[in-house]
Amino acid sequence: MALLTSRFADGLAVGSDLVAAAESAVGQALSGLSGSPDLVCFFVCGDDPDDVSRAGLRAMSMAPGAAVVGCSSTGVIGDGQGVEVVPSVSAWAATLEGARLTTFALDSLRADDQFVVVGLPERNPDDRVAILLADPYTFPTDGFVERSGEVLGDLPLVGGLANALQGRDAVRLFADGKVYTEGAVGVLLGGEVNVSTVVSQGCRPIGPSMTVTEVEDNLLLELAGQPALARLEEIVSALDEEDRDLVASGLQIGLAMNEYAERHEHGDFLIRGVLGIDPDREGVAIGDIVEVGRTVRFQVRDAATADEDLYELLDAHREQFGRVDGALLFSCNGRGSAMFGTADHDTMAVSDTLGPIGVAGFFAAGEIGPVGSQNHVHGFTACLLVFSSQPSTERLYDR
Repeated sequence: MALLTSRFADGLAVGSDLVAAAESAVGQALSGLSGSPDLVCFFVCGDDPDDVSRAGLRAMSMAPGAAVVGCSSTGVIGDGQGVEVVPSVSAWAATLEGARLTTFALDSLRADDQFVVVGLPERNPDDRVAILLADPYTFPTDGFVERSGEVLGDLPLVGGLANALQGRDAVRLFADGKVYTEGAVGVLLGGEVNVSTVVSQGCRPIGPSMTVTEVEDNLLLELAGQPALARLEEIVSALDEEDRDLVASGLQIGLAMNEYAERHEHGDFLIRGVLGIDPDREGVAIGDIVEVGRTVRFQVRDAATADEDLYELLDAHREQFGRVDGALLFSCNGRGSAMFGTADHDTMAVSDTLGPIGVAGFFAAGEIGPVGSQNHVHGFTACLLVFSSQPSTERLYDR
């Protein structure tokens, strides 16, 4: 059943007939609008990539006058709930009077030892944000997003990495009537549109902040002048049993976003995974490359911390922006039932704090959103693009 709003609405349908599910989900979203749709986003979870393609084609055909983008996934979000690894379609529609919408499809070409991304739309001074849906198997998403400022300036990117129940080669992307089996698609939003972002990383620091004093590629060799592995073992030995279990289930590391801050606490870090250790070199391998002098702090992630972080950020957003009309939600496929015991957690948190608004999205294989003053690809996060009645008084990057 669609959620009726003045300018935003969503829909959800579950069933093995994905074409019928697409008709139902998109139909719900369109019928919930008080005006004509300007932007439609949809997400498809299905066993057969050909069925997913047919569902996508049907979804795109239902809003011929709108900008339409979508992707395959391993789970979808809509109608106030999440659905994981079950054939389903969610849809989200918006009436955005005064907005300028430009859809695009990106491809990457190898030139020498680098990738060149082609298909970017031309920027306008009043561009506000770009929604990006990428195939992680064929598109250099990490490099493109991390270096997007060199090409796109201060334009925020929000979205997620598509996936499929059959994995590689089954990912499908959709944009304005076409099906893509590689690359990335998206839509650039400019003009009179009030948008903001929420990026909830949901981690809790453990141990002290430390300066990287020796590093090789992504292998931390020394922290604060001591072997990195020894520093980690010292921190873990001081934890209680519950936190040691969290370390064992997935240790993270935070990279300080502001090196000039006097203290670095919860929310002050960009979170990356700890990939492993090198006992011979007493090093710790992480999911990023950092330079000597960077401040880092180990982190753990659990349901309670992730829940508290998301609610705090959403409450702060409501206090700053007031009325919210709609949102797109990109939640990690490691959240949902795997973290919270329910697939509905993140969308319920949005409803609890921002009210009964049109919200839809999907469970992503990685989330795209700005933290600090830069775009990043995240893991285990909930990233939202929020549409408000009043304009932001701050830069869209601000948390």
